[in-house]
Amino acid sequence: MAGMRLTGMMSGMDTESIIQQLVSAKKTKVDTTKKAQTKLSWKQDAWKDLNTKLQNLQKKYLSNMRFATDYAKKTTKVSNSNKVSVITGEGAVNGVQSLRIESLAKSGYMTGGELKGKAGELTALSKISDIQGVADDINGNISITTKSGKVDIAINGETTISDVLTQLKSAGVNANFDAKQQRLYVVSKEMGEANDFTITGDDAALSALGLSSSQATKVDGQDAVIYLNNARYTSTNNTFDINGLTFTALDVTTGTEEITVTTQNDTDGIYDMLKNFLKEYNSIINEMDKLYNADSAKGYEPLTSEEKEAMSESDIKEWETKVKDSLLRRDENLSSVSSALKAVMSSGIEVNGKTMYLSSFGINTLSYFEAADNERNAYHIDGDPDDASTSGNTDKLKSMIASDPDTVISFFTQLSKNMYDKMSELSKSVDGYRTYGNFYDDKKMKSDYDDYTSKISDLEKKLADYEDKWYAKFSAMETALAKMQQNASAVTSLLGG
Repeated sequence: MAGMRLTGMMSGMDTESIIQQLVSAKKTKVDTTKKAQTKLSWKQDAWKDLNTKLQNLQKKYLSNMRFATDYAKKTTKVSNSNKVSVITGEGAVNGVQSLRIESLAKSGYMTGGELKGKAGELTALSKISDIQGVADDINGNISITTKSGKVDIAINGETTISDVLTQLKSAGVNANFDAKQQRLYVVSKEMGEANDFTITGDDAALSALGLSSSQATKVDGQDAVIYLNNARYTSTNNTFDINGLTFTALDVTTGTEEITVTTQNDTDGIYDMLKNFLKEYNSIINEMDKLYNADSAKGYEPLTSEEKEAMSESDIKEWETKVKDSLLRRDENLSSVSSALKAVMSSGIEVNGKTMYLSSFGINTLSYFEAADNERNAYHIDGDPDDASTSGNTDKLKSMIASDPDTVISFFTQLSKNMYDKMSELSKSVDGYRTYGNFYDDKKMKSDYDDYTSKISDLEKKLADYEDKWYAKFSAMETALAKMQQNASAVTSLLGG
């Protein structure tokens, strides 16, 4: 660029304005290219957003729905939920069963007798000899037997209550001294008969701690016992895993009471899965139709910084929204993806020798006059309580799930597979154009964007050179005029002017 830019001091001309007019044509080329690049960037963003939704439809829904196992939803109801809860697993078998609960699992629990201190209340740090009725020179043993074996604990006058607790815990039980109640408590770590414990020992040592048979209350650990279809089952923790069902016993049954356990296909679960899929599909297809059928934004282009300066923020937002909304109008790739999805959804599928359609299950699009603009390709389920357009119709889908689930599953697994495969084909990798898994030409768009960056750089350099050229010419003119004025002044001076 030229070092010094002389303005029209000698000529009196507004050279700055003249030069800007001379270079305006070339500056327009720069602005036009920048606008094209901005528009491409917005188009990339629009496709990225739509692409994410298409990928979600394929991965979150279709990927699983193409397999019959995704429809193997079952539910179990019990006649008395206050006494048992049931979780239904994948391997559960449909049917009605009878259940009786004989006993609940319990932990072994020993409550020691109340102790008294010789000099006030005892704490865990008190010595055994501090306990009222215990000789200072006491010397004995207690033993605790658990499923891990037998552990002996020596007791003497210097032993603290805390020492005893520590050794009991090491033997595999929970033990505590409640200072408020002045009692020792010993509890098995787990429920069940096999996890129970016994405490024996010298009478003096047991009595000192309040653990003798005449002082302590002992509840034996026991197993839970249930009878399912008259077969006996035991558990150490009130939970039973039987043939795909997980039972948790909450209370015992009494007398001749029997709990009815009914396992059946989860009609609501399958229905909700299909409904959620259609909701996601409708959202995407409606958006694609809206983008494709958008109003023309002819005459609207992204704004330059200079253009934004002359507008309010609300006007700028309205202008740019109009441009962005029309970016995928009549987009060929958008049309291809949208048409392919619609074709799969409307195609017939053979089930047991019969060609069936979505309409066979009470799933249809609305008529031209019923449907809103850009929602004419969305599907509605007859009888869907959340759909004002079809809630009053007979719910054929839910009825078929209940009465003929195999036909429903066969149809929708094939439909899902067909759409999954079609979407995989639409999003396959194309050299120089598309990355695998994308539904638009991401590589081509990036390449075009980079080309714009190079082109803008070249145009800006040419603009700067062109601008410098004109500044140099006007500067030379101003310099020449200055010399002419100097020469004229010198002549006038010589002539005595």
